[in-house]
Amino acid sequence: MGSQGTGSEGNHAPHADLMDQVYRRQRHIYDLTRKYYLLGRDRLVRDLRAREHQSIVEIGCGTARNLILVHQSYPKVRLYGLDASEAMLQTARESLASAGIGVKAVLRQGLAEEMRPSLFGLTQPFDHAVFSYSLSMIPDWRGALLAAADATAPEGRIHIVDFGDLKGLWLPAARGLRAWLRLFHVAPRDELLGALETGEENRAGRLLYILPGRYAFVFQASPAVIRKIALLKT
Repeated sequence: MGSQGTGSEGNHAPHADLMDQVYRRQRHIYDLTRKYYLLGRDRLVRDLRAREHQSIVEIGCGTARNLILVHQSYPKVRLYGLDASEAMLQTARESLASAGIGVKAVLRQGLAEEMRPSLFGLTQPFDHAVFSYSLSMIPDWRGALLAAADATAPEGRIHIVDFGDLKGLWLPAARGLRAWLRLFHVAPRDELLGALETGEENRAGRLLYILPGRYAFVFQASPAVIRKIALLKT
C-alpha cells in the first residue's frame, strides 16, 4: 500500500489544526533548519537494530526524514507514519516519492494518543514504535506513550529521542532555548527524563543516552516499561 491515504477521516481536533497552522509554511524548510538542533535522531535509527520484515511506526513522522533514513538502514522493514498535521504529511508523501520509496510507507493523519495498528489496516501490533522530538509537542504525552505501548508487541521496542531538561547548559542559554521552543509549541518534558533516570523496573532492558548539557536524550525500552513510566506521577 502506498503513502497517499490520510486515514483518520480528516481529523480536525484542535491540536491537529494547530499543527497545520504551525507547519503549513515551515514544512518547506523544516529538514534544512532542524538538522542543526534536533540532535540524536541518527543515533536512534542506528540503535533500532530492526530485522527484516519487521514493522516500524513513527508517531509524529513529520516530513518523513526519519522514515527515509530507516529505509536506507533497514531496506526490508515495513514503514508506517502517523502525524497530526495533514500539511506535514503532504511534504512527507513528496519526500518519500522523491526518495523512491513512496509505495513502501503507509502514512495516516491522526493524534498520537489515538494511534493503533488498525488505523493502518493492520491486525498485528508493531515491532517498533518511534517518537522523534514529538513528545515535546504532544499535549497528552503520557496518553501517547500508553497508546504506543498498547500498539507494540510485548517483545517489541519503543524508541524515544527528544529534548532533555537542559540542566547542563548555561542558564541564560537554557532559558533562551525554552523561550524560543515555546514559539513552536514545544515544551521539553523534564518529568519524563526524570522518570527515565530514576525508574528501577526492568532496568536491564532499558537503554538511555543523554547528550552533553542534558540537551537531549535517546531512550528505548519494552512496551511494559514504557507503560509503567507513562503512569508514574512525578
